[in-house]
Amino acid sequence: MRSTLVRRSVLSASAVSLALLATACGSDKADTKADAKPSAPASSQAPAAKGKTDAELAKLLVTQADLADHTFKESTPAEAAAGATATSDKPECKVLVQAQAFVPAGTPSGTARTKAIATPKPAAGTSPEEAAKAIAGALGSTATTVTLASYEAKGAEEAFAAVKTASTKCAGGYAATQDGETTKITKVTPGAAVTGGDESLPLTVELDADGEKLTTQLVLVRKGNTVATFSSLSLAGTAEQPKVLVEAQAKKLG
Repeated sequence: MRSTLVRRSVLSASAVSLALLATACGSDKADTKADAKPSAPASSQAPAAKGKTDAELAKLLVTQADLADHTFKESTPAEAAAGATATSDKPECKVLVQAQAFVPAGTPSGTARTKAIATPKPAAGTSPEEAAKAIAGALGSTATTVTLASYEAKGAEEAFAAVKTASTKCAGGYAATQDGETTKITKVTPGAAVTGGDESLPLTVELDADGEKLTTQLVLVRKGNTVATFSSLSLAGTAEQPKVLVEAQAKKLG
């Protein structure tokens, strides 16, 4: 049984400047003093980063137009609702379970989701038999869910940090439960390095599904106050890191 599991601008610190001006003039006939008065504070505080809405994020999602060799499908509300039940036997690991189940860490101002799968096409001149094999092989291709989450203020950095911390604390394994089904996660290790965004976190998550070892990929990329999460799996058992998808999405985030 393959578990359904295996699927938030830094506020600048206020700078305060206060100048005091005092002038004293004296003569042998009279003393004149100018009252010392503080100047107006030259305080400037950058406004808190404003989080994006669902609609704004939807326009930033990677699409078929960005990657012709991928097939995209919209995520359903039911999938997001199912992900809300994701939890772990170890509280510190719950955020990792949620990341693989459409649920972003923290409290985002908006979210958007999509699903993509690489669809290799047979080369020109391929025989019907070879084409059929290519199509059959595509069933084992890596499928990836992409979740964009935007946050107010420091939310994105905090959400990213929460997952990063969990990946270290939970490296030795934990149990993940969703919709009443429990899967044993055996190991969490660093994944292949990825580029893009202000910071990234690539992870390889291994699990035991009814005695069968599966290797999945989890990648987080933060750009400003938006965090993109990529959760990948393959029916063949070993998912490949969705490098092309990650790079295309990071590029759209700016």
